[in-house]
Amino acid sequence: MRKNKLKKIFAGGKAVINGWLQIPNSFSAEVMAHQGWDSLTIDMQHGVIDYPNALQMLQSISTTEVVPLARVNWNEPGQIMKILDAGSYGVICPMVSNKTQAENFVKACLYPPKGYRSYGPIRGLLYGGSDYGKYANDEILKFAMIETKEAIENLDSIMSTPGLNGIYIGPADLSLAIGEEPSFDKPEGDKVYDTIMKILDHAKKNKIIAGIHNMKAEYAQKMIKKGFQFVTVGSDQRFMSGGAKEAINKFKNIKSNDGKAY
Repeated sequence: MRKNKLKKIFAGGKAVINGWLQIPNSFSAEVMAHQGWDSLTIDMQHGVIDYPNALQMLQSISTTEVVPLARVNWNEPGQIMKILDAGSYGVICPMVSNKTQAENFVKACLYPPKGYRSYGPIRGLLYGGSDYGKYANDEILKFAMIETKEAIENLDSIMSTPGLNGIYIGPADLSLAIGEEPSFDKPEGDKVYDTIMKILDHAKKNKIIAGIHNMKAEYAQKMIKKGFQFVTVGSDQRFMSGGAKEAINKFKNIKSNDGKAY
């Protein structure tokens, strides 16, 4: 079976730089895949991506050595199994709030006897190899999102779940969970920042990977220095809109010979 390169990066104590895909398009996914990310996550929760879109995007990512991941929209076994069957090499599951939910998530990703994933990796065999069924349990990554008030109260019980590889912090929902406005890249001393550091400390204690969503590369670098090993920077949608806005703003600031702005 094709090895999951992210596991080697984690084992070496280095950080994975993850890109985020929200646009339901195979070509934009292919463009992103050729930019040098370690992994790309297809967002099926808040992006506008459905399963047929995701399948084509996975095929596009496969034109490179980038590791394909997906965030599902809920802790629902059928959806988790189906995106794994399509060739995703890892799943980020939102709103995991307690140990039972964490266990159910992990089991949906694993074939018996460790889990209850149904066998039928129709594209997993093509991407992973003919021996996919034998080794998939060893290669698939499982990240539980910590973003609810209940999850904050159950950090150790969630993080000690057998088979769970890591946790992933969604700062916007985490902000809401503690009564703050949803936002990202919080400064030191902020209530959300302190909560993020608390979650990170528990991940270190439980010896699992800590991941976080960031808006800017500079902030992601800061999080890596703090101990995060899986950092997401922006998204395809934000890169496209941000680049376009920057170009237009430059034109608006150029004065023509008659003193008028373009």
